[in-house]
Amino acid sequence: MGHPQWCPVTSPAPHPLHPAESHDAPWWRHAVIYQIYPRSWADANGDGIGDLPGITARLPYLADLGVDAIWLSPFYASPMNDAGYDVSDYRDIDPMFGTLDDADTLIAAAHDLGLRVIVDLVPNHTSSEHEWFQAALAAAPGSPERARYMFAEGKGSDGSEPPNNWLSVFGGPAWTRVIEADGTPGQWYLHIFDTSQPDLNWENPEVSEMFLDVLRFWLDRGVDGFRVDVAHGLIKAEGLPDWFERTGMLGSHEESADKESASDGDEQSARAPMWDQDGVHDVYRQWRALLDSYNPEGDPARDRILCAEAWVEPVERAAAYVRPDEMHQAFNFAFLEAPWRAADLREIITSSIDAADLVGAPSTWVLSNHDVVRHASRLGLPVGAPRPNGIGTGDAQPNAVLGSRRARAATALMLALPGSAYVYQGEELGLPDHTALPDHLRQDPTWEHTEHRERGRDGCRVPMPWEAGASTYGFGPGEQTWLPQPEIYGALAVDRQVGVDGSSLELYRTLLTIRRDLDLGVGELDWDESLGADVVAFRITDQDGAGVHVITNLGAEPVTLPEGAEVLVASSRLADPTVPTDTTVWLRIS
Repeated sequence: MGHPQWCPVTSPAPHPLHPAESHDAPWWRHAVIYQIYPRSWADANGDGIGDLPGITARLPYLADLGVDAIWLSPFYASPMNDAGYDVSDYRDIDPMFGTLDDADTLIAAAHDLGLRVIVDLVPNHTSSEHEWFQAALAAAPGSPERARYMFAEGKGSDGSEPPNNWLSVFGGPAWTRVIEADGTPGQWYLHIFDTSQPDLNWENPEVSEMFLDVLRFWLDRGVDGFRVDVAHGLIKAEGLPDWFERTGMLGSHEESADKESASDGDEQSARAPMWDQDGVHDVYRQWRALLDSYNPEGDPARDRILCAEAWVEPVERAAAYVRPDEMHQAFNFAFLEAPWRAADLREIITSSIDAADLVGAPSTWVLSNHDVVRHASRLGLPVGAPRPNGIGTGDAQPNAVLGSRRARAATALMLALPGSAYVYQGEELGLPDHTALPDHLRQDPTWEHTEHRERGRDGCRVPMPWEAGASTYGFGPGEQTWLPQPEIYGALAVDRQVGVDGSSLELYRTLLTIRRDLDLGVGELDWDESLGADVVAFRITDQDGAGVHVITNLGAEPVTLPEGAEVLVASSRLADPTVPTDTTVWLRIS
């Protein structure tokens, strides 16, 4: 077992990393927001696909869990080539999920339970079946219809080469050539994602006006905010210059052999021309003004919010999205991607809070979502290994026990941090990815576009288990689900964990209750650096000095608790007065 380290409960840091906020700070500065992936939450009609009535029926579960708001992934009309992120009508519900009346019922039911509702918005691209794109295909080059999208002439004497060398995030070229009305090959259109997701031209005022109308449509129906998909991608660099690295969501992580041909010292060679261009901020200032107009009295309880999905580095550029006149929040992907090492976690927490504090915004924290391997699986992989885009049969498999233990510790660390936290559906049950999903059942377009090199995101999108003994584990009254559930989901079903001491569900409930009771989301954070290089420890206290001392032990040796310390919650069972490896504890501060 080794020699335990001594853990003092009070050794004040000279300067707090982050000062406490008022107890009546606006709700979004400290909210815990629960992401619902509608296809996979609950199925009311038995077709194997989740729907809005299913969500409404299960909302009391979330109120009991202790979250403050829900975020719904897209439910709009869509051909579903990218699971709803290819929108054909932003003002209607896809019949797969229900109707606008069902959406109104869901919003009202959530509000009755004290839950706010955030909906997804997809402004970078539409579906190729959107009426605008169909009109663009029917119109001539240079027409107003084509000016709403990114159409361009091809290179070469006959225009047969794409306008530039960009690749799609999903794999393959980012340009597709159209057949003109006379039957001849014509212009090319840009699609940073799937061919069925043509990029909009945000330099065109018609695009801006359309989305302002969409925002009004949903604000008038009572939604409390929007999560903005690919928020860093709307504006492209002038001239659409070539890019010699992989087109990932961050754009610059994986270099190609052609990278050296990019001009040295050129800003475009340092920042991908399809991401994080300065013009995006003009869009969000306009949106923020619109949302603020829905709360003319400035009542913090009535704030409508914007949250950016912006895969941007460094954190200082990410913080630009949450300046006072832009978005309220931005996802902290640096925290999600942090290796399970104390030094990395301390550095990322510090830099995230510092960057947010510079612009007066709250930090956000997230460990899982619909686009990444769930952290119960991801943290079971070797520390420092690249994050895989999906795991399947034949791939290196996570250590399930280790992943679960680290996931619980990481969650307990995250939910103590000041700011707002996001929880992905099912993580409170300790759900892993489906890492043995049969490849022939995969639906993520990444699988085909990468010629089966990357399995994609299906493994984290498998339907929720509610009842261990029921068909489809209680997901719905039918016999099948749109993606099959792994057998382990039965043992992790909600009804197997409710009221069970030590279960993942009860751990989340306890953490969320203490977080709310002690106002940890608006607390002051002081590092405790006395416990060694392999421990992340800090105090989080409110303006009155009440709070918790948080210790996360990532080292090989246990950390001894001080005599008489009151443990409020521990991510793993404590067999003696020590914090074992891969465990987080919250201690009471009087």
